[in-house]
Amino acid sequence: MKLISWNVNGLRAVLRRNFIAYIEDERPDVLCLQETRAQPGEVDALWPAAYRTFWNPAQKKGYSGTAIFTRQQPLQVTPGIGKPSHDAEGRVLTAEFEDFFLVNVYVPNSQPELTRLAYRRRWDADFLRFLKRLERRKPVVVCGDFNVAHTALDLAHPKANVGNHGFTPEERAGFDAFLAKGFLDTFRVFEAGGGHYTWWSPRRGVRERNVGWRIDYFLISKALRPRLQRAFIRSDVLGSDHCPVGIELD
Repeated sequence: MKLISWNVNGLRAVLRRNFIAYIEDERPDVLCLQETRAQPGEVDALWPAAYRTFWNPAQKKGYSGTAIFTRQQPLQVTPGIGKPSHDAEGRVLTAEFEDFFLVNVYVPNSQPELTRLAYRRRWDADFLRFLKRLERRKPVVVCGDFNVAHTALDLAHPKANVGNHGFTPEERAGFDAFLAKGFLDTFRVFEAGGGHYTWWSPRRGVRERNVGWRIDYFLISKALRPRLQRAFIRSDVLGSDHCPVGIELD
C-alpha cells in the first residue's frame, strides 16, 4: 500500500502545472494533500476515476485546507480533532481503514516573528492527545506538513536558523513528544544522514542548490513497524515549494 503526502501550496495552482500527471505517474493508493487553499466546488478538474476524494477546507477562503484521495473506500472520514479552537482552519482530516487510522495534517506555522508560537505549542499538545485517543482503537499513520525541522540534520543551515520559526526549541520539543509517545519517524528508520529535504524557499536557485528543510513527515505507531517497507522523498517532483513524501506498507 503506497501512501503519499504533499503540501501543494494551492491546489488550483498545482493543477495548472503537473498535479494530474504526477498522480498518474506515482499511482498512490492514498494521497494526502495539505494547503489546498480551495473549496471542492472551486476546483475545476476531472480527477482520475480510481480515486474517491474527501475535503476539509478552512472556513477562511483561500487559506489552509486538507484533502484525501483514496482508491479504497474508508470506513469513515472525519474532519478536525474535535476542538473548535483548532478546527476552523481545515488542518486535519482522518480516514479510518480496517486496520489503521490515516491522519492528514497541516500543522500551524509559528510565523516569522513567532506570533503564533504559543498557539502552536497548544496545537502540538492537543493534536498529540487526539492521536493517542485514536491509537487506543487501532494503529495510526499520521502524515503531512509539520512545519518543523526536527534536528540539525533536517535543514541545510541549522546554526543560522536556531530560534527561527520552524526550528525553535519549543517546536522541536513538540515533535520530540510525538516520538516519546511511541510514534516513529519513518524516513529515519531507513536514512540516518542529512541532505534530504522536502521544502525549499522560492528564492531563485535555492532548490537547485538543495538549501532546504525537511518539514514533511510520515509518522506511524510502533505496531505498524513490521509492515513498513520503505519511506522516501520525491525531491524531483516540482509544482510546489514542497515535494511529495511517501511510505509503503505491506
